[in-house]
Amino acid sequence: MATVQPHRVRPGRGIELGLLALALAIGIAAYALVGIGVTGEVPADVVGYGVGMTVLGLGLHAVLRWRAPYADPVIMPAVVALNGIGLAMIYRLDLAEDASFATRQLGWTAVSVVLAGAVIVLLRDHRTLRRYTYTAMIAGLVLVVLPLVPGLGAQINGANIWIRLGPFSLQPAELGKIALAVFFAGYLVTNRDTLALAGPKVLGLQLPRIRDLGPIIIAWAASLAVLVSERDLGTSLLFFGLFVAMLYVATERLSWVLIGLSMFVVGAGVAASAFPHVGARFDVWLHALDNDIFNRSPGGSGQLVRGLFGLASGGLFGTGWGAGRPDLVPYAESDFIFASLGEELGLTGVLAILLVYLVLAERGMRTAIGVRDGFGKLLAGGLAFVVAFQCFVVVGGITRIIPLTGLTTPFLAYGGSSLLANWIIVALLLRISDDARRPPGVVQGHVAATPPHGSPAPVQIVGSAGGPARPSRSAREAEAPQASDTRPTERIDEMRGDDA
Repeated sequence: MATVQPHRVRPGRGIELGLLALALAIGIAAYALVGIGVTGEVPADVVGYGVGMTVLGLGLHAVLRWRAPYADPVIMPAVVALNGIGLAMIYRLDLAEDASFATRQLGWTAVSVVLAGAVIVLLRDHRTLRRYTYTAMIAGLVLVVLPLVPGLGAQINGANIWIRLGPFSLQPAELGKIALAVFFAGYLVTNRDTLALAGPKVLGLQLPRIRDLGPIIIAWAASLAVLVSERDLGTSLLFFGLFVAMLYVATERLSWVLIGLSMFVVGAGVAASAFPHVGARFDVWLHALDNDIFNRSPGGSGQLVRGLFGLASGGLFGTGWGAGRPDLVPYAESDFIFASLGEELGLTGVLAILLVYLVLAERGMRTAIGVRDGFGKLLAGGLAFVVAFQCFVVVGGITRIIPLTGLTTPFLAYGGSSLLANWIIVALLLRISDDARRPPGVVQGHVAATPPHGSPAPVQIVGSAGGPARPSRSAREAEAPQASDTRPTERIDEMRGDDA
């Protein structure tokens, strides 16, 4: 007789520690190579920088061992590597422009990592967030419209997406996307049966009922209001794309995606023809190399074209750290840091960076597939989509695939609010992945004395010879689940996303 045991899930903290060492080595080596490439010597503060980044990385690793031992072992090292590469490029631009952005970014990195650790410690169960579905909606909307408050909002580079708090400027919409993701997940997990099943079929495509279009129309109108009032195409596109993506994950209906894309294209086209600041974005995209568009001030295509020339001069392998001229591109440390990296690391380097983003998004989607409750599936899927979609929007704008937006590359670009929000996203994904990967019978790192009801027992396979006799039919029927067995009910609850 052979016995098949359930697969044992390993926490993976040892794998995470090895990958974290590699990620830290990449970031610290890049920082040192920047100094060598620009000044001919290793930066004097490289030891302090390396110790600081190592303490932050190992500190978060220790928190995961303590509070989330089964969290995904790849997510955190991937983010540390991206953060380190971004810090190295910002430091390289500081040397060229005699600025101090890298010091401030390092401070924001420390604050962000500490806050991510606090989220993991304080949020013991991600399903707790479902209680605050409509509170998250209010908080998200307030954060989005906060830059429009007189005396608090500030217009920078033509966009009204900033607020000033003393010497600091923040972009509240970065935190708003997390709150709205929580709201979308809570709302859709409750209403997805109606949104998924009701509606007529036309040419094999199941369409929603007219009365079920309310949520997507509201999201569409809100995104257009952001586009018009705050002059920010990126935030508008991100919020509406997040809602449509989570709506598709909840319902698995392609019609919602087609309706959402059609609505946004029509709305953006109307806004481009009715509002000059929106139309200017499309002019820069479509006619970037026209002399009049290039020299127009403000709102010309000079930044975009210089970024394209920087990418072209990088070639296949790049000029090397410190050997290019990324400082010729305005805002090279924030909006166009991807072009700066493309010039000095080449096509090979930026493809490697995009591959890290791909791995990060894949692990987030894998977390969404593995978690047992519907709310967690939608939240993890939405947060992973935010990171992937933001990368597409930024890189697509820099390479003229789509119009240029004001979004920043996650973890790479300079910006405290963006870094803070994206590290919170990482913390939430780690928390959800701990629940997704934790085997049955293990609660907060302790093995239960008895397996939970409905958990798989070892399966006995009877051999052809020497094995025990097959049980009689009456014995098999006695061992079969009776009508009172709760496993079918548990399965229905799981699919509906109930948290009971």
